[in-house]
Amino acid sequence: MARLYRGITSPISLLTAGSAVLFRSSGVAAMSTSKPAYEGALVFLHGLGDTPAGWSSLEKALPSIKPKLGEIKYCFPAAPIIPITINGGMQMPGWFDLFEWPIAVGSQDDRNGLLRSVAQIEEAVNELMEEDGIPPSKIVVGGFSQGGAAALLAAYRSGSSFIPYAGCAGLSAWLTLPDEVKVPAEAVAKTPMLWAHGRFDDKVLFEQQEFGVDKLREAGVKVTDTSYDMGHESHPEEIVALAEFLEETLFGNGDEGKPKSEL
Repeated sequence: MARLYRGITSPISLLTAGSAVLFRSSGVAAMSTSKPAYEGALVFLHGLGDTPAGWSSLEKALPSIKPKLGEIKYCFPAAPIIPITINGGMQMPGWFDLFEWPIAVGSQDDRNGLLRSVAQIEEAVNELMEEDGIPPSKIVVGGFSQGGAAALLAAYRSGSSFIPYAGCAGLSAWLTLPDEVKVPAEAVAKTPMLWAHGRFDDKVLFEQQEFGVDKLREAGVKVTDTSYDMGHESHPEEIVALAEFLEETLFGNGDEGKPKSEL
C-alpha cells in the first residue's frame, strides 16, 4: 500500500508568519518589495506536499537571531503540482518524483524532475539579479527535504551556464544524482555548505548526511554538518545554525569585515 509522504515540519509553529509574500501561478515566488536595496538573498525551497507559506516565517525568524539578516531578500518558490509515485500517483506540490521509501543512499532519482527544479531555482536567481541587482555571489540557495535536495544539485552540479552561489543550506536533504555531481572549481572556492539533519529521520535517512557530506568534502567543498535529536522536522537550534551560516556567508566576520559582494 502506498504511504503518504509529506515534507514536514517547517518552523512556522516557532514564530509568527513572515511579512506577506506573493506567489505567481508559474511556481516562482514574487518577492517582498518592502526595502529598496538588499545586501544579499536567500532562496529557500519547501518540502514535498508543503507550500512556500510553510517556511516564510524564516523572514522574521532569522533576523531575530542575526539582525543583519533583515538586510537580505527572502524568496520562497512554490513547487509545481505533480504525481508522486510513493503516494500512489497522488497529485501534490513536489519538486520531483519519489520512487522509494524511505529515501536511503542509492534510492532511485527522478532526473528530469530534478533538472526541472534546478531550472526553477535558476529562474528565481535570475529574477533577483534583474529586479534587485543581487548577483549570484550574494545569493544562498537552500531548502528542506526535497527542496534541500534540489538546492544541492543547483549549487554543485556543473553545467554550461553554471554560476557559483554564495552558499547552500540543506535541512534534512540528500545528494541526488551523485554520479553526475562533478563540483565545479568555482563552487569549491565560493560556495560553502550547511547540512543539518535529524538523527532519527525515518523519511530521509540519517545516513544520507554522512554520504553527501563525504562526497562534497572529497570534492573540496567546505561543509558544516550538524545533527539533532529529531526526526524529519525542524529544530530551533537548527534555525540558529542556519542564521549563523547565512550571516558568515553573506557578510563575513573577523578579519574579512566587509560583505562579500560584486556590486
